[in-house]
Amino acid sequence: MELFHNIDKERLPKHIAIIMDGNGRWAKNKGLLRVAGHKSGTKSVRETVETCAKIGIKNLTLFAFSTENWNRPQIEVKTLMKLLVSSLRKEIKTLQDNNIRLKAIGCLDSLPQKAKEELNEVMQQTAENTMMTLTLALSYGSREELLSVTKKIALLAQENKIDPNKITEQDINDQLYTNFMPDVDLLIRTSGEQRISNFLLWQIAYAELYFTQVLWPDFRKEHLAEAILNYQNRERRFGKTSEQIN
Repeated sequence: MELFHNIDKERLPKHIAIIMDGNGRWAKNKGLLRVAGHKSGTKSVRETVETCAKIGIKNLTLFAFSTENWNRPQIEVKTLMKLLVSSLRKEIKTLQDNNIRLKAIGCLDSLPQKAKEELNEVMQQTAENTMMTLTLALSYGSREELLSVTKKIALLAQENKIDPNKITEQDINDQLYTNFMPDVDLLIRTSGEQRISNFLLWQIAYAELYFTQVLWPDFRKEHLAEAILNYQNRERRFGKTSEQIN
């Protein structure tokens, strides 16, 4: 595909995060139940994961289920959890064939037992893979994560294991769910919504934000290519001036 030929492999984002939005609207537009949108969205997940691995993206994080999503109708939550289990079973071959390691972040203890078991099984089976790390954010909320970090550091200070006056950004990074990956370079959100929705608030401090009108079940590799090309056409200054960068 011509779009991919234009991508500079020397300037790829080290970490792409995606808010996979629009499954419900996709289904509604077709006169289907919301569940149909979630099921169709798994095709987009597979294509996006495989494409990222092939072009050389080292870290991909997908916002699969937020802490707030537990408040959705119970039938939808149960269906999403069943879909998670079945998808993990189906995609183990894709992960192995593409040398992809699976990780997960969030309040994983909140997941149903079957989902936790399947998740742990796939993570163990792919633990030695090195091409790319795919991270699923499950029962995840960034404010909850930062609150957890604050409590951990406060406890370390209380036990005199850390000096409160010498706490660094690295100390915080070490306590985050994401301590095994670099900060996000490119955050993509589908469906036209332009908000962060409590996702990786600390980790996207200097990320480039890319919003597309495409609903997640329709998101394909050409849309991913467009997002990466858009990212590569931006000037990332990290607080410096253009003159300093150039």
